[in-house]
Amino acid sequence: MSIETFIEETKRRKEKELEALAGRLAEEKTALRTKTDNTIKTMHEYFSNEAKLKSEREAARIVEAARLQARKMLFDAININLDSAFEVIKAQLKSYTKTDEYKESLHKVIATAKKNLGPNIKVHCREQDRAPLSDLGITVVKTIQTIGGVLAENENGSKELDLTFEELLRIHEDEVKSSIMEDIM
Repeated sequence: MSIETFIEETKRRKEKELEALAGRLAEEKTALRTKTDNTIKTMHEYFSNEAKLKSEREAARIVEAARLQARKMLFDAININLDSAFEVIKAQLKSYTKTDEYKESLHKVIATAKKNLGPNIKVHCREQDRAPLSDLGITVVKTIQTIGGVLAENENGSKELDLTFEELLRIHEDEVKSSIMEDIM
């Protein structure tokens, strides 16, 4: 074998090795590209799902906040209606105190006060009620600012019973509100 043949043979072997290395490099590049593409795809799916979940949570939060705001607005409107209804009730009570029925109610209020405090009571009432109560033999201690009714006390002043319309309305406020709510709804 001559040197030239040896060199040619070595050159062909090196070329084959280079081709083999080039083929292996191409395979590894392809494998790396595939792995990179798969990793990118996996990351894209993960972050897409994560974004979707966050978006759904944010949408649910916004919807709940809107529902809460709507409920708040509804309750505010109901409270405004209730306040308005109480003002109407008070106005009607003022009108009622000018009727003959009110005088009969005043007799019932006095009877209730006597039943709870004893037969000798003293009352605080409106100036307009002073004369009718004096006609009943009731001692009027002083006048007060009220829509109607009386503030009664026993003869020694140790017990007191508030039978003014304002107090009766306050005591029965929940029942009145419940009744109004039934009418509204």
